[in-house]
Amino acid sequence: MTELYIIRHGQTAANVAGLKQGTIDDERTYLSETGIAQAKELAGALDLTGFTTLYHSPLHLTVETAQIVNQTAHLPMVADDRLLEISYGDWDGQLNADLMTKYPDLFDPLINDVRAAYAPVANGESFASVEARVQAFTEEVAKAHPDERVAVVTHGFTVRSFAINATQSHDLTILEPANCSVTKILVDPTSGDQHLVYYNRSASPAF
Repeated sequence: MTELYIIRHGQTAANVAGLKQGTIDDERTYLSETGIAQAKELAGALDLTGFTTLYHSPLHLTVETAQIVNQTAHLPMVADDRLLEISYGDWDGQLNADLMTKYPDLFDPLINDVRAAYAPVANGESFASVEARVQAFTEEVAKAHPDERVAVVTHGFTVRSFAINATQSHDLTILEPANCSVTKILVDPTSGDQHLVYYNRSASPAF
């Protein structure tokens, strides 16, 4: 079995402000002081000894998180566009609260997040598209790293898509994980079968 340890990036100013972060890559989406502290805390809690590779989204916030987590292990780092966050299209950079007011039917009021039907209105990426590229990444990495442990640093919706695929769920069944949380998935490199071991585990959990 291939073991994937999937990490969400640390907190950013855009997270705190309630922006649809999407694929924005500027100062708003760089790690905040809190985000850097979260990554350092995770680095102290997650021992990457014995891991072979660290894959990451190419955006600044995931690269920075990966570098902090990888300071001791010095794993080879590989950027992969399939690990990018969902693109909210025209909604990238807009306030979530404003969008909810303008498009109430496109949001789930219980969790304050977009429904799958948002995509054509926002010219954004569909849920299914993210899940498909994550699936392709998972299958390829499992075959390249059979019986190895691999770290992955990516984004909230992307982490959720790993879990959606592993559990064969859909849409908003699984909610967005916390910053610098870890999700573990086992993948059979031959059959492609996936098993979710745990989801959204933090270095300092609050229950």
